[in-house]
Amino acid sequence: MDIFKKISEYRAENERLAWTGSFKEYIEKVRQNPSLSMTAHSRVYQMIASSGIDEDNGRRKYKFFEQEIFGLDRSVEKLVEEYFHSAARRLDVRKRILLLMGPVSGGKSTIVTMLKRGLEQFSRTDEGAIYAIKGCPMHEDPLHLIPLELRPDVEKDLNVKIEGNLCPSCQMRLKTEYGGRIEEVQVERVLISEDNRTGIGTFSPSDPKSQDIADLTGSIDFSTITEYGSESDPRAYRFDGELNKANRGLMEFQEMLKCDEKFLWNLLSLTQEGNFKAGRFALISADELIIAHTNESEYKSFIANKKNEALQSRMIVMPIPYNLKVSEEEKIYGKLIKQSDMSHIHIAPHSLRAAAIFSILSRLKETKKQGMDLVKKMRMYDGQEVEGYKEADLKEMQNEYIEEGMTGIDPRYVINRISSALIRHDLQCINALDVLRALKDGLDQHASITKEERERYLNFISVARKEYDELAKKEIQKAFVYSFEESAKTLFDNYLDNIEAYCNWQKIRDPLTGEEMDPDERLMRSIEEQIGISENAKKAFREEILIRMSSYSRKNRKFDYSSHERLREAIEKKLFADLKDIVKITTSTKTPDDRQLKKINEVTERLIDEHGYCPACANELLRYVGSLLNR
Repeated sequence: MDIFKKISEYRAENERLAWTGSFKEYIEKVRQNPSLSMTAHSRVYQMIASSGIDEDNGRRKYKFFEQEIFGLDRSVEKLVEEYFHSAARRLDVRKRILLLMGPVSGGKSTIVTMLKRGLEQFSRTDEGAIYAIKGCPMHEDPLHLIPLELRPDVEKDLNVKIEGNLCPSCQMRLKTEYGGRIEEVQVERVLISEDNRTGIGTFSPSDPKSQDIADLTGSIDFSTITEYGSESDPRAYRFDGELNKANRGLMEFQEMLKCDEKFLWNLLSLTQEGNFKAGRFALISADELIIAHTNESEYKSFIANKKNEALQSRMIVMPIPYNLKVSEEEKIYGKLIKQSDMSHIHIAPHSLRAAAIFSILSRLKETKKQGMDLVKKMRMYDGQEVEGYKEADLKEMQNEYIEEGMTGIDPRYVINRISSALIRHDLQCINALDVLRALKDGLDQHASITKEERERYLNFISVARKEYDELAKKEIQKAFVYSFEESAKTLFDNYLDNIEAYCNWQKIRDPLTGEEMDPDERLMRSIEEQIGISENAKKAFREEILIRMSSYSRKNRKFDYSSHERLREAIEKKLFADLKDIVKITTSTKTPDDRQLKKINEVTERLIDEHGYCPACANELLRYVGSLLNR
């Protein structure tokens, strides 16, 4: 890649985007494209929607968030629909502060960062273009130049809605520089940029004794007081507070509820009326989305204080819990590892899954649903089928606890423990056992958890280990069975042919001889026994399979060996049972003969080429599964 060519193209693009013209020329642009006058809330929603929206089982998935936010589809949908979409339509929620509330490392800051970066990119597109009065310290909407008395006619003519008044600086410049000739006022296109403090403001609380309200609203420039003679002269005031600079975009309050009260009260009129007080000026208009984030304990302390009721009524609180899906948790770990210096370390398949199982179990709450334990609940949350439960049961469990996902192990803890294991042992490859061991060691050093919590977490590590053991056996099984998917499909098709004939009192035809035969009871029972189907229960099980097949057929869905959880388990166990002795002898022998050695090499090669293992973790897996089978 030619770095300087890229830099040159970037500079050329910035020059292409630049535009300066008179207010009269700008009005023509608005006449052709009324969306140029959209509010900050509308701009954020249009930015999100422009990335695409997918419909999935009655729920909306926003592509804007899918690269960084995992497993929070329900929370994101609620956030976009109940706040951003409603605010974009000028409903009353736009007069509220958006407060993201959730546990540490749950994605709150990531959501805000994505909105900031998204606005920066969106302002560079034709759809998200922003124009402002040239030279205005608050880069305000040029339509504010229209006198209040003329606005109803202008709004009707241009099909826009004008809200807000000129800032003190632009009021003075209109008189002194342009002699009141609005049509000559210069307008320019601006690009939102956090670095340049254009359209994005960030406020972080510090020592209340040293932090000044000027950080939010700007301050008097004492060096110019003698020149202009008055503190109420806009030329003697720096409109450089975070609220000034965030105009037309987004204002982030980090750890908002830790702020001193005087900073929070400043937001009351800004949220409700769209203006704030600064210096010795009339109220200053501002169009910005105010977004804050905090943890649950800070929020509970805040609402417990009666003095905060006025501000509380001006907030929309959006809970952002931890992800509760194992497969999505793996993606979070993958993302964090890519961002670290660990990306060169090989991580054996299922290692992150073992850690994810532990994390998710720590976040789930016991359900009151009969027969449903945490492991089954975890599987259903992850989109797997659990025998005896339906989608209605899943929705019921998801709505059972409002606070589910607000506590438990956070992703950073897992990544920190993996990092610790890598550094301590100087490993070039890490497997699931290394990860689980590191997590366990971390609990021993964790001073903030109680003895009861530690016992509970240790139990979850044991459960994660058992789940990994099953995954490890299946991995070896697939590697030993040449073309596993093909073997599973063949066995599955044979079973279906036989149970269909059995349930319909028919014969089956031998594919080679054409001879009609009775259903192969021995084959059917050898599969069913793998999952504990008794002789008395076999007929009901076979009929249930046929009903499921019929249901799939009506919905034009393909019914394969993974469509029925228990049948899939039975097929895999049958394949493994047929090979178990061979696997056991091959993996556990200390002095393999030539035939066994050849098989080990073939399996190792398959693990490396087809399953993502390196030579070290492939050999480790073989030894581990061999020890499991010999227990």
